[in-house]
Amino acid sequence: MKQSEIVKQLSDRELTQQLVFSQMIMVGLSFLLSFFFFEKMSDWLNYFSFHMSDLILYGVLTGIFIVLIDLLLIRVFPEKYYDDGGINDRIFRNRSVRGIFGIALLVAVTEELLFRGVIQTVFGYIVASVLFAIVHIRYLNKPVLLVSVIFISFYIGYIFVLTENLFVTITAHFTVDFVLGLIIRFKK
Repeated sequence: MKQSEIVKQLSDRELTQQLVFSQMIMVGLSFLLSFFFFEKMSDWLNYFSFHMSDLILYGVLTGIFIVLIDLLLIRVFPEKYYDDGGINDRIFRNRSVRGIFGIALLVAVTEELLFRGVIQTVFGYIVASVLFAIVHIRYLNKPVLLVSVIFISFYIGYIFVLTENLFVTITAHFTVDFVLGLIIRFKK
């Protein structure tokens, strides 16, 4: 059975529970792997620093840039090329702005902790970026979405190479998910 068919059978509450459950697995994996790969927890925590200029320049502006590219792709290609089977629509369509904020923040924090905070710092930029794209498996049979997620993965990974700051990559990832979530929620 296709993932989109399974998602259609879930209630909104069940879909949210599955989303939260998958993100909790990622955050648990992040902390577990960090204990194995980092000598001291402080080594891992050094990747968190608050520099407002970096958050705005590399986080918010990067996120907005990615959203603009996605919107351009949506305008250029027919819907069948970027339709993810309705999963994102189901996640965001009936959610409040506060709910979209919460989901976007949860996903951004958990995925960046795992992919940039652990995998990229231990195994490198390419491995983390490829694994991030693979995790978004529902895009594999949609070429435009696949290229988009690969671009986003490598772009945010490169931002981490430049800044070595997880707050920056979390901000970029959050900006993308939050703005696209709002667009899905409010599109006519």
